[in-house]
Order: sequence, then structure tokens, then C-alpha cells
Amino acid sequence: MGNKANSRPESEVRAAIASERREFAAVLEGLPAEKWDEPSLCGGWRVREVAAHMSMGFRYSIPRTAAELVKARGNLNRMADRCARKDAAEFSTGRLAALLRENADNPWKPPVGGFVSALGHDVVHGLDITIPIGVDRKVPEDRLRILLDAVDPKFFRFFGARLDGIQLRATDMDWTFGSGSPLSGTAQDLLLLTFGRKLPVGRLEGPQADRFAHT
Repeated sequence: MGNKANSRPESEVRAAIASERREFAAVLEGLPAEKWDEPSLCGGWRVREVAAHMSMGFRYSIPRTAAELVKARGNLNRMADRCARKDAAEFSTGRLAALLRENADNPWKPPVGGFVSALGHDVVHGLDITIPIGVDRKVPEDRLRILLDAVDPKFFRFFGARLDGIQLRATDMDWTFGSGSPLSGTAQDLLLLTFGRKLPVGRLEGPQADRFAHT
């Protein structure tokens, strides 16, 4: 993660995580039943699979995670997909929302990146849900600042982001990243690009906007 993000007090990042989880739980609780079966920005996952994945870190112990990884023959993506589909079928939508609220202060974090990565996990998967189903939610700027300050090209390959020769330019915040052909959009949309996502047509502007459009 970037140096600016690492310099932030842990208490600040954890407070941002807790607020994000509580607020997004409320978003999930307000979704009509039919929205839970609509596709997300995560390929092959509906809203309910993404929501199930968002709480996986709270529900799976280290031994259970290791066992699931063995079942997936060591493939982390295969494990995540299998668990998300199984859990989405097992839990009610109300329970999936409640799991985020009940674990707002849970200290779970990914193996790399610490609490900043935990915040990124929550924010990005939240946007994976809201953007394609038309929920107009804007992530608070203070949370976006933490994540944008942490953008690091060495993680792009892991997420499948291909941003060589592109300069990201936020239209709603003072933030740019990279160099090359300009690509403009809201800060939260540009954040999604750094995590390898593609976006609905019309959300980005620039000579290469079509390259990052979800079809």
C-alpha cells in the first residue's frame, strides 16, 4: 500500500471500516428482493454472492479457510467462488446484511495490506453491487482518500488492472494517478479501475474509455 495510507493512524482506518460496514448493511437491508439476483460487477456473481463474500472473513476461521483452500486445490479464486455460491444459497438476504452490521468492528483484514486493504475490500465490493443495479450511493470522500492514497501499481496485476499508459483524473476530487492518455471519471469509479473492474458505458471519458467499459 502507498506511504500516505500507511501513515494514517490505525484508529482512523478502523473507524472508516466500521462506518462503511454499518452504512452498507443499511443499503443491503433496503434492497428489493429482486435486486439480490441481479448481476454485479464481479463476473459470474449476483448481488447475493458478493454480499456473502463480503462477510466471509468474519465467518471462516483460519483452519476452515485452509480446509476450503485444500478443496480448491490451492486456487484462491476457486475457493472464494465456491464459498460465495454455497453461502449465498445458505443465508437469507436479511442475514447477509446483518452480518456486516454485526461485524462492523471485526478486526479481520486480508493477508496483505492490513486495515487499508480491509477498507478497500468493503468499499470496492459495495460498489460492485450498487453500480450495476442502479443504487446511487457515493462513498464518503474521507474513505476514498484513504484508498486512493494507497493505490500502488505493484498490486494491479493481482487484480487484473491494466492501466499502463493511462492517467486517471478524478472529476469530483483533486486526484490524478499515472501518466499517458487521460481517463476521467468520479473518484470511486476510478478506484474500481485500479481493482480491475470495468464500468457501464458512459461513466468514463477519454480516448480510451471504451477499453474500460463493461459489455
